[in-house]
Amino acid sequence: MTARPPVGLLLVTHGAVGGALLAAARGILGETRMPLEVVASEPGGRPEALAAAIEAALDRLDRGAGVLVLTDLHGATPANLVARAARGRRVRSVSGINLPMLLRVLNYADRDLAELARRAAEGAAAGIVASEQGEPE
Repeated sequence: MTARPPVGLLLVTHGAVGGALLAAARGILGETRMPLEVVASEPGGRPEALAAAIEAALDRLDRGAGVLVLTDLHGATPANLVARAARGRRVRSVSGINLPMLLRVLNYADRDLAELARRAAEGAAAGIVASEQGEPE
């Protein structure tokens, strides 16, 4: 029985957000089995350069099982460029990245692309909890 190739993981975020989340996740989990990269949108950067970086990363990360892309803000330039680059490729994207989302994906690295996208969204939502602290209003 041959092993299925791993799904690639691409974080596309504004500034250092993706790199910081990845560093935090590695601090918690250690190294990951998933091939992964971070592409950052820099203030004043050219969208064409960001688009080229996203496309190149997708090419490197897709080893036959597709690529899951996590972005920080739906409708912003990074997410819009991912949507454009994903055409004709095996890509799923989930916006609203947070640390629980990333940890959930890394913990289920052996799953297929569709399930990873679902687990990413579940992890993000489950990680958002409003707690009453201190004195009630």
